[in-house]
Amino acid sequence: MLKIAELNLYPLKSCAQISLDQAAVGPLGLEGDRRWMVVDPNGRFMTGREQPKLLSIRAQPSIHGIGLSARGCKTLDVPFPDAGMRRPVQVWSSQVLAAWTTVADAWLSALLGAPATLVYMDKSARRPTDPRYSQAHDQVSFADGFPVLLTTKASLADLNARLDTPVGMERFRANIVVSGDLEPYQEDHSRGFEIDGLRFDNVKPCARCVFTTLDAETLIFDPAREPLKTLSTYRRAQPGKILFGVNLIARQFGTLHVGAPVRLLD
Repeated sequence: MLKIAELNLYPLKSCAQISLDQAAVGPLGLEGDRRWMVVDPNGRFMTGREQPKLLSIRAQPSIHGIGLSARGCKTLDVPFPDAGMRRPVQVWSSQVLAAWTTVADAWLSALLGAPATLVYMDKSARRPTDPRYSQAHDQVSFADGFPVLLTTKASLADLNARLDTPVGMERFRANIVVSGDLEPYQEDHSRGFEIDGLRFDNVKPCARCVFTTLDAETLIFDPAREPLKTLSTYRRAQPGKILFGVNLIARQFGTLHVGAPVRLLD
């Protein structure tokens, strides 16, 4: 039997993982996932690829906004921005008119050692998914490309059997982790999933980057570029993409629970 082994939330793009027992699912994926983002003075998104200290931030959503904490920093409560305070921000090739606030500027800039501002994707902000892989009305938050990322323990076990030093699933920043009787990378070949009674389309495998080589505890990139280096020897696709996990779009909305059943749709 396949089941949900983990549900993970990343309220701020590139922040520390929050593990949940249950999670609501809507058009943008898990409720509250990657709705906040740090940008530079030009409005360009900042991630752990260039700013590893973002991974040290624990972002806790609340009914009033978000709480930010990090080692050596005082906890900061940030209220939701005024809906009238909007600015264009860039995340990959997308431009989004996001709500923004200066409340966290000093806190973030001191932590990162560079000017930074916090922005929020409210209900008025719109960011379409890549139309090559989705439907016209599909939207995504500040996630890299699609609303939900799924990985499996079988695939991680296969990877770790090839590594000198095993890595944890947190390296791959998945929203849903599935356990059970699966072949490694079997998730790649399913057209979708029924997860806790909700249907998800499997739109494409997830291409991985240097972020997978960043240790969440030390905030240091692996000098040997693992696990990306090993993945590149057997999980490389054209044009030059290294794959692990799959991107999903929810077609039914509701609540997911850890331990609930998962079924691959052929």
